[in-house]
Amino acid sequence: MLLQELRKHAKLAAKRHPMFEKNKFGKFYLYFMTIFWSGYLIFFGILFGFGFAEGFPTMEPYHIMNKGIFILLALDFLFRFIFQKTPTQEIKPYLLLPVKKNKLLNFLLLKSAVSTYNAIWLFMIVPFAFITTLRLFGITGLVTYCLGFYLLMILNNYWYLICRTLINEKTYYVLIPIIFYGLLGLAEFTLGNPVSTFTMNLGESFIKHNPLGFLGVLIAILGLGWINRAIMLKNLYAELAKTEDTKVKHVSEYKFLERYGEVGEYFRLELKLLFRNKRSKSMFRMGCFLIIMLTAMLFTPTYEGAFGKSFVGIYNFAILGILMLTQVMSFEGNYLDGLMSRKESIYNLLRAKYYFYSFAMIVPFILMIPAMVMGKISFLMAVSYGFFTTGFIYFIVLQLAVYNNKTTPLNESLIGRQSTGTGFQSLISGLSFGIPLLVNNFLRIALGETISLWILLVIGLGFTFTSNLWIMNIYKRFMKRRYKNMEGFRDTK
Repeated sequence: MLLQELRKHAKLAAKRHPMFEKNKFGKFYLYFMTIFWSGYLIFFGILFGFGFAEGFPTMEPYHIMNKGIFILLALDFLFRFIFQKTPTQEIKPYLLLPVKKNKLLNFLLLKSAVSTYNAIWLFMIVPFAFITTLRLFGITGLVTYCLGFYLLMILNNYWYLICRTLINEKTYYVLIPIIFYGLLGLAEFTLGNPVSTFTMNLGESFIKHNPLGFLGVLIAILGLGWINRAIMLKNLYAELAKTEDTKVKHVSEYKFLERYGEVGEYFRLELKLLFRNKRSKSMFRMGCFLIIMLTAMLFTPTYEGAFGKSFVGIYNFAILGILMLTQVMSFEGNYLDGLMSRKESIYNLLRAKYYFYSFAMIVPFILMIPAMVMGKISFLMAVSYGFFTTGFIYFIVLQLAVYNNKTTPLNESLIGRQSTGTGFQSLISGLSFGIPLLVNNFLRIALGETISLWILLVIGLGFTFTSNLWIMNIYKRFMKRRYKNMEGFRDTK
């Protein structure tokens, strides 16, 4: 009864959110992208079904898929950091009622388990299973195989929540997934493939509906769920008590930025925003973690091809800016009235943000130096992708400064309102992820790798050196919409 009532309250909260009626385009875009990626995964499921049969005639195709389950789970884990937000629940209204906090957190975890994101991979697994398992094990084998994969995705979801919650609190917790996947890879390639052998046997137990396989996964899900609840309960008390406010050990003034005038002041404001507020600080940590993960992927055999190198290279430079700049003006919505009191302050704010995330390109460039020395990628590739990010990709993402009109809380990550991003935020975020890779691969196929990299470098330099012009254009368009945006920021505080 309580879980059903909480679910009803969550739906009502979403419908009564001030941005609900203003976000029809966002819903349409979400449905469109869901259909697009579902079709994409169905295509891959059919491709793998027939491709594995031809490429490995001595083995059943589902054995090959099962041996690669740990790779699929690792990719799913990485994608969750990019696309999946941690679940939130507006808990404060229930504190005056006789409702145990453990039950509220159980609802939060249950809502995360039944999230549609956990079922997205079924669009690939179901057609694959239809081609490979139906003829041998019938409809029962197909259903239990897909059910087993779905349970693994729920298990991966809880593992992701543990890592993300801990990384949000302390940066050094990023070592947990790095060490975990590092040990798995080391064991797989040095000890005779124990990981892929285990996953192959686990997948076959799903097909043959062996209860031990399902029982083992369910026990693991319950164990990770219990750990999640303990961690979230600790964070819940911290957020309610505002204990973070009492842990400031020193105050950094960044006085060296005073020489750069108002732009330096907003550069300093950006630094304080990132390092003093829980929400923005956790997003920044997440971006740094993804940079490290993407850099490590360059040294794996999976990403030795041209497509893999371009995928890792582009997003290694772009991921931090995309994560942070899609929220441009949303954090500032908490204090926008003060920013609007000075002429052209928003223009200088946008310039400072652009300079900050452009300078941040130094970090992935330094991390990729070993890959350049080993010949994994070329120096031209790194420079081209770096300037293409500071030029073209940032040009796309900073357009959101005109359309973002929803305030993002600075410190609440667990007890805040449900998030309902704007339609343009979803659209431009999708474009910033999709267009660079499409453009790069189209040019590479049509003109060759070297010429395509030079074209990307020229495009990036053009947008980079004219940044003041297009930032001024963004500022002027923002000022035309300022009253509409300010109304949205006030409604969602």
